[in-house]
Amino acid sequence: MSIATRHGDGGQTGLVGGVRVSKADLRVESYGSVDELNAHLGFARSICRNKEVAAWTEEIQKTLFRVGSALATPPESRKKQPVVSSEDVDNLTHLVHKIEATEGILGDWSLPGGHPESAAFEMARTVCRRAERCAVRLAESGGGVQPEILAYLNRLSDVIWLFGRLIEHHAGVNSRLRDESHAGPKFSRAW
Repeated sequence: MSIATRHGDGGQTGLVGGVRVSKADLRVESYGSVDELNAHLGFARSICRNKEVAAWTEEIQKTLFRVGSALATPPESRKKQPVVSSEDVDNLTHLVHKIEATEGILGDWSLPGGHPESAAFEMARTVCRRAERCAVRLAESGGGVQPEILAYLNRLSDVIWLFGRLIEHHAGVNSRLRDESHAGPKFSRAW
């Protein structure tokens, strides 16, 4: 069997369970953005010299396959959506707290590009935010999105942002956007 089936030549694709939809369908855009995020994380992991961050990233990538599969499974499918659980979200929350407890880690706005490895994670973070927006649109359109998927993607962007800060911290890179003379209220660091 060849990967070149020609079934998609007319702009249609098959969802989990056999439902055919346009490749421009919001569900396809949603799981496609998660797939793109996974690829960006794979690249970031491939150049990451911090073994702990690389291991965390690999586990996240495995979970993202489940997230993508759940998004690719419409409610009317004859197959059940894989479950993304509150435990998956909690694991990310614990990781946020663990990294935030690192003495000296940046807790304010950062300027992307201070270090090649952290820049790769910044690219992944922006794709994560887009994947989250796509999943929200799908949910708001009645697409049957598990609430934990939205929470997972939201928390994941925080984790990815922190990966970049941890890498920079260990490398001695200061990516702070504002200096002491431009101090102000702290904003959502992961946007």
